[in-house]
Amino acid sequence: MEDLFRSFWWLMFPLAWFVFGGFQSFLNYRRQKDALNLIKTYADKGQEPPEQLLKVLDRPLDEEGEMIWGSTKDQGGSRGNDGSWFSAILFGVMAVGFGYGASTDMYGARDALIIVTFVLAGLCLACLFQALRSGRRSRK
Repeated sequence: MEDLFRSFWWLMFPLAWFVFGGFQSFLNYRRQKDALNLIKTYADKGQEPPEQLLKVLDRPLDEEGEMIWGSTKDQGGSRGNDGSWFSAILFGVMAVGFGYGASTDMYGARDALIIVTFVLAGLCLACLFQALRSGRRSRK
């Protein structure tokens, strides 16, 4: 059992990502549910709910005011694509690091490091394309 954890220690990162995503989805669900209950309270009293409360329901369940890896949006629309540029640079630097590890046959894992390098380079190009595309869209 100890060898299993020693060999697959890296699986805790994607698993933590999935757990974090599930928890964030649960919090978004609770936000929507609480907003609907508050609107129901206003309707029972015969009052008009505030506009800000109705705007909470306009947002999709997976969109928040601040996102960690993506671009942020405020009430005026797109604030920029800082998250896409950050991701492109992060994946690019990681691809270079793993590429260096593959070229020096670090830990004797050249083949595995080459695969990781290609995956990170692909993610870097995808984020770079998204940053360039959203930058062009926001100038119009």
